[in-house]
Amino acid sequence: MPNFEFGPASQADAVAIKHLLAQADLPSEDFAAHLTHFRLAKNDGELAGVIGLEPFGEAGLLRSLVAAPAYRGQGLGQALVEQVTGYARSLGVRELYLLTTTAADFFPRLGFRVIDRASVPPAIQTTAEFASICPSTAVCMSKRIV
Repeated sequence: MPNFEFGPASQADAVAIKHLLAQADLPSEDFAAHLTHFRLAKNDGELAGVIGLEPFGEAGLLRSLVAAPAYRGQGLGQALVEQVTGYARSLGVRELYLLTTTAADFFPRLGFRVIDRASVPPAIQTTAEFASICPSTAVCMSKRIV
C-alpha cells in the first residue's frame, strides 16, 4: 500500500502535472496560472495524483482531479478531494463547483450534487474552464463545505 504524502504544488511540479493531466485526457491549457492552489499526492517522490482549486471568495472551482494509473482504485481521488476541501475552507470557500465529463458517478459519493450550469456564480462561469475549456455537455456539480 502506498504511503502518500500530500502538499501544495510548486513550479518544479508543473511538467509532471501537465504530463499526468495529458495522460488522463484532462485539459492542461491554463492550470499553471492556478498552480499555487493545486494540491499533490506523492509516493516515494513520484507524483501519484493532483487536484486544483480556483477560489473566488466563498465559491471555488474544483478542477483537474487525477490519479496516476498505478494509484487508481486506492482511495487517492477521495483523499485528494478531502485535501483540497480543507484547503478551500481555510481560504473561506463555502461552496465547491466542478465540471466533469468522466467522473459523474464518482463525485456524488463525496456529497456533490448535479446542478444547472446557469446556477453557478458568475465569477466561476467566466473562468476558462467554464467558458471554453470544458464542453457544454460536461456535468456541473456543487457541494456545500461549511
